[in-house]
Amino acid sequence: MKAKDVLGRRGEELATAYLESVGMLVVERNWRCPDGEIDIVALDGDALVIAEVKTRRSLAYGHPFEAVGREKLARLHRLGAAWCGHRGLRIALRRVDVIAVLDDGVCEPTLEHLKGVG
Repeated sequence: MKAKDVLGRRGEELATAYLESVGMLVVERNWRCPDGEIDIVALDGDALVIAEVKTRRSLAYGHPFEAVGREKLARLHRLGAAWCGHRGLRIALRRVDVIAVLDDGVCEPTLEHLKGVG
């Protein structure tokens, strides 16, 4: 496995643990369909959360949040609808969250969570 993939998995593990620690119920991870992948699907009360996790070693190439632009957000909203359709669910409250993880492998990783992006 490539170092980048190992870093990404670690970021997703940290994000999952964080979401659970703040009371969300993680219902699926790494869901894929022909249109793309959802990193984490969770429930926050009555809201379905489509969580995108961006993990970086440093800010050398910008903040992880900067990697989620308008097109990526639109795709995540479509993927959320596809996930609901695949499960036969109708969930009125749906949002996209982005979780940024900075993990240089030396210091304690840091995590930031933006709710309801785009």
